[in-house]
Amino acid sequence: MIQLHDLYFKPFLSVHEIDSAVENLAYQINRDLKDKTPVFLGILNGSYMVLADLTRKFKGDCEIGFLRTSSYSGTASTGEIRLDMELDIDLTDRVVVIVEDIVDSGLTVEALSRKLKTHNPAALYIATLFLKPEVYNRDLKIDYVGQNIENKFVVGYGMDYNNLGRNLPELYVQTKPMKNIVLFGPPGAGKGTQAERLKEKYGLVHISTGDVFRYNIKNATELGTLAKSFMDKGNLVPDEVTIKMLNAEVEKHPNAAGFIFDGFPRTDAQAKALDELLESKDTQVSGMVALEVDDEILVQRLLERGKSSGRPDDANETVIRDRIKVYYKQTAPLKNYYQAQDKYYGVDGEGSIDEITDRLSAEFDKL
Repeated sequence: MIQLHDLYFKPFLSVHEIDSAVENLAYQINRDLKDKTPVFLGILNGSYMVLADLTRKFKGDCEIGFLRTSSYSGTASTGEIRLDMELDIDLTDRVVVIVEDIVDSGLTVEALSRKLKTHNPAALYIATLFLKPEVYNRDLKIDYVGQNIENKFVVGYGMDYNNLGRNLPELYVQTKPMKNIVLFGPPGAGKGTQAERLKEKYGLVHISTGDVFRYNIKNATELGTLAKSFMDKGNLVPDEVTIKMLNAEVEKHPNAAGFIFDGFPRTDAQAKALDELLESKDTQVSGMVALEVDDEILVQRLLERGKSSGRPDDANETVIRDRIKVYYKQTAPLKNYYQAQDKYYGVDGEGSIDEITDRLSAEFDKL
């Protein structure tokens, strides 16, 4: 993901895919015009890349010129076209090809076509590398199209957002940055309570590894059955199985603003697996936020909770202290992992629930 000014963009078309679209456009124009010595007119500033690549693939003689037009401000069309028609090429009785990087509403090419016809060309064609057929509804025929694309705001390969992004060799599409938080805390830190509050406040999806395991096992899913086979033998469930469960859970929420991961990762290997999972979805971990609480307070909280929870591991102080030791042993490497990426945020987990929520929110707001 990249940021241009105040907006975020994710990869949309690769260099190879763009080149294939240019090849397709060049094939069509070569088929019809290679013996016509056409005049290719590029629309500045957007078409400078496609015009350069297209004319290098043209197999006949040609002339090249540029026109300056503008109808965009930010990500939306202004609905008004500004034309700079200073041409040093006589278009009378010439075959003229208007070359656009992208056509959406068609406002620019329609206005330009009307203007150029007053120069009495023998023929006037319109070629665009990309066309958005969902929004193009004009009678004017687009003669040559490299590739149809969705009606999304894109940058790169000559196209910009407020003058940034033109130099990118790939095409990027506008997206919203996801807020993906790894929420950690020792037993008794209250991260379950805080996760429920924070998911509502930020519109995030809370994924608890424990809940995911229980759901899959209870419903006897393929992954749940596989996980249970390891657990029944007293073995740890392999990371590969766990990450597949998480992937299935993430894919249930394709429009999520982000996720709170609770209970995963627990090791460096799992952290790397989570990075790869999120990268495959064009996003990443925003940060690890860890509740930091004094051990004695944790022990007292869990003993108090054990009076009503019915959980035997909350009623035995020795077991509680062992659980806390295991937490520190497991999470120390993870803390280093995220610190190395400047993604570790420790938060004071002592005080009232509201006070802790406020502290966590201050960190979430930064991510």
